[in-house]
Amino acid sequence: MSYFLLAVVGVAMGLFGGLLGLGGSIVMIPALVFAFGENQHLYQASAMICNFFVGASAVVVHKRADVLVIGVVKWLVPAGVLGIIIGVAISNSSMFARQNSYLLARIYGVFLVYVAIYNVLRFGRTRPGVNVLDISKVRRSTPLTVFCGLASGIAAGLLGVGGGVVCVPLQQLLLKMPLKRAISNSAAMIASIAVAGAIYKNATLAQHDIAVMDSLKIAAVVAPGAIVGALFGGRLMHVLPGSIVRAAFILLLLLASYQMLTVTPGG
Repeated sequence: MSYFLLAVVGVAMGLFGGLLGLGGSIVMIPALVFAFGENQHLYQASAMICNFFVGASAVVVHKRADVLVIGVVKWLVPAGVLGIIIGVAISNSSMFARQNSYLLARIYGVFLVYVAIYNVLRFGRTRPGVNVLDISKVRRSTPLTVFCGLASGIAAGLLGVGGGVVCVPLQQLLLKMPLKRAISNSAAMIASIAVAGAIYKNATLAQHDIAVMDSLKIAAVVAPGAIVGALFGGRLMHVLPGSIVRAAFILLLLLASYQMLTVTPGG
């Protein structure tokens, strides 16, 4: 693998992760598949490690901007941890073993299409002059918040994503959370659940005939750039208009979904 290419992927992963409240796997995994061929379990294990650094770096920026909704985050995190453990267990099942690992990518691609369509339908709904951080109309529901965290965690563990690709739209849909608030809350959840997911997934790589060291090497090269990118992306999120943030999100989803839906076994 090219260390230079991995470093570039890291910066891009962090930039979009910080900007959009994702772990950055939505960039990292399709990019690695495109550059090096299909090896889903390896890429997911590495991505989960990097998701922590992206999420934690973005949270620092969001905390300083005081946009986190702590009452939501405190329920998202434990539900997300439980979900990611369940998700990793499913991804390690015989259904996705060895040559069938590409099916994880296909499932990922289908979901990304759904999320892209959802955001296209919501594009431009924010009216000029409206406070995009206003949480006065947020639905305060612990069960719905727990569901958001659990569903996000399961997706994170199953597909190796940070969970933000599920957490952001679910918060918008179920909790009526403003986009930028949802992005910030998602980053906090990602930073927390990525640790549990990374430990579990890397500890079980042997059953897929993959060495843990291979995963750690990829993460070691990608993570530094991801941290820098996430800090910059997190700042951009608070500067750019919501419509631009959403447009970037949609474009990224469409590109990533195409890559994942067209992946073939073994690259």
